[in-house]
Parts: sequence; C-alpha cells; structure tokens
Amino acid sequence: MDIKLFDSPQLRENLKPFTYTRPIAEIRVGILKISEKWQNRGFNVSFDTETYLQQKFGTPNKGIAINGAVCPTDELAEAIKSLQPGQSLYANELLIAGNMDGEKVEFTGGFRMINHPWEIFQYNREQLELDFTLITKDRVSAEISDPHTVVYGKENLFIEEGADIKAAVINAEAGPVYIGNNTTINPGVLINGAFALCENSTLNMGTKLRGDATVGPHCKVGGEVSNSVIFGFSNKGHEGFLGNSVIGEWCNIGADSNTSNLKNNYAEVRLWDYGSGRFAKTGLQFCGLMMADHAKCGINTMFNTGTVVGVGANVFGAGYPRNFIPSFSWGGAAGMSTFNLKKFAEVADAVMSRRHKAYDDTEERIIENIFEQSAQYRIWDNKA
Repeated sequence: MDIKLFDSPQLRENLKPFTYTRPIAEIRVGILKISEKWQNRGFNVSFDTETYLQQKFGTPNKGIAINGAVCPTDELAEAIKSLQPGQSLYANELLIAGNMDGEKVEFTGGFRMINHPWEIFQYNREQLELDFTLITKDRVSAEISDPHTVVYGKENLFIEEGADIKAAVINAEAGPVYIGNNTTINPGVLINGAFALCENSTLNMGTKLRGDATVGPHCKVGGEVSNSVIFGFSNKGHEGFLGNSVIGEWCNIGADSNTSNLKNNYAEVRLWDYGSGRFAKTGLQFCGLMMADHAKCGINTMFNTGTVVGVGANVFGAGYPRNFIPSFSWGGAAGMSTFNLKKFAEVADAVMSRRHKAYDDTEERIIENIFEQSAQYRIWDNKA
C-alpha cells in the first residue's frame, strides 16, 4: 500500500533542529526510523516535506497521506489498510491518515506521536520494545561464539549475522537488546537493556550502556551513555557521559565531554523551542543535549542541562556554553562567530568521505537553505 508521510508545519518547527535536515518521519526513535516502522508493516513509503528536502528524499507518491510524526502499531496499520476510498482516520480531533475532507473514521487504539525533540529519548524504550518484537518475529538470533561474554536474559537478546562480540556483559533481563549486523562490541563493554546497536556500529572498550538507548548505524561510541538516541554516522568515541539526549547524524563529540541531564535544584528542565521562539517547559526532570546534524564539540566540552545545538555548529573552549547554540555557530562560552559555509563544506566533505558518502550538490543546497533559515538566531550577525 502506498503512503505519503506528511510534515505538519507546526510539528516541523517544534521538532527542530532535527527537522532542518530531514522529514519528520526520518527521525529515529527505538531501533527504527518512523518511516521504517511503516515499511516493516508492509507500506510503500514516500515523504511530503519541504521543497528544499525533496531532491534528497523524493517527491510524494499518490498514496494515502499519513501524519509523519505518528509511530505505528500493528493495530493502527491494519486500521489504515481497512480505510475505504474517501475515508480519513482520526484519533479524537487528530488527523492520522487521509485528508480533512474525508469521511471521519475514529481510531480508539493506542499509538505514539513524537511532538517535541525530548520525546525522542523519552519514548525510546517504548519504541525499542515494539521495534524489537516487529523485526525479530519468527526469526532466530545468531549465537555468540566468544566464551568470555556473559549474557543475562538470553531470550530478550537478538543478534544479527556478522556481529563481533568479545568479553562483554549483556544484561537483557531489564529490557530487550538488539545487536545489528556487522557491529563490533569490544572487550569490557557493559550493556543494560533496553538497547539497540544498529548495523556497522562499534562500541569501544569499556563502554557502559545504562539502558533505554539506541546507537544508530555507522557510529562509534565509548564512555557512558544512558537513555539517549544517536541517529547514525556520528561518533562519541571516548570517555564522558551522555544522558537523556538526542544526537543527529555526522556529529562528533570530543574526548571527555559531558552532558548534564539534571539541574542542581532538581527543577523541571526548559529547552529551546523553535515553535514558540522561547525556552519551553519539558515536564522532565532529566533532559540533556539535543545536537543537530553535522554539529561538533571539542574535548572536555561541558553541556549544561537542556542544551540545544543547531546544525553545523562547532562548540569548544572552557566553561559552559549557552543553552541554545544556533546553527553554524563557532565558539563557546567565551563568545561565538559564524562558521562560514566554505569552511563548513570542507569539514563536511572530509567527514562524509570517510564513510564513503558524498557531500554533493544536493547536500550543499540543503545546508545553504538551512544557513539562511537559521540566520535570525545568530544575533552577532544581526547587530547594527
């Protein structure tokens, strides 16, 4: 069945900085991206998104329109497949599938919708458990050949072919653990479920995964990670704590960098909200770092509780940088300037070529568009 996952304009704003560079449905939460959750339930997916993203992500097909922020369940997928021509599926006043003019069909089952960046890590365990069941159903896990790896809760562990695991401790009693194909888990790694390590990723020696975390494809991770989602093609290769955080693609976190995920007064965390143009309440006591695609930080960087780092920012220096770092910022607590596009392109080309990806004309045009969109936040450029 053909479907087109559409971007609600308000949700696109709410979910920035991650939706600067992707349709909403390309957000990863759990093991899979939202779009992959639909694909794995038998749908042919396309994206109805911003014009500047369509050359990369394609134009929408003629299938039924579905809200791209909705994470499907099997029950919801069947309800959509059962819709007749001219019908639209609603949950109360929320349009899930179809169009505003369609005959209203009410869906009373449960589903998850991602409305804000912090919900990506907040609901990661829930989605990881659903994805685990979806992609491992009626399949048999590969075995661990290493005699020095210890597993607890083996029935909740699934390993794809080509995974290389040595002298690790994997505790899947607290939640499912998924190990993707061609992954490497080095000696001394400690994994607590729920956890997903996606294809072609590496956990460096002594890495500590404290649960409810996802390491996306083509990543290298070390240190300590708790309840965080790393989308893919990003590195946090050294010591340092990452908690209650979301890291986009093509990011690099310098050695011994740390995120605070709890305020000293234990108060509710506020996070920069692009939709409202101000810091918004998250309803959470624990909230760390939201780092957009192509952002980097130098060694020993200290991120305060509830920090948002925009696309292509490069953060470094002593002290705590501000809690909202606009896209294409260069600097830290001592002050910031603009990371110009020529320099950015040189870095992006070097980074992506290491993973046999091209920083081509399509990528460059997307970045140029984001650079213009985000100019309003680089206040040092706007001074008279």
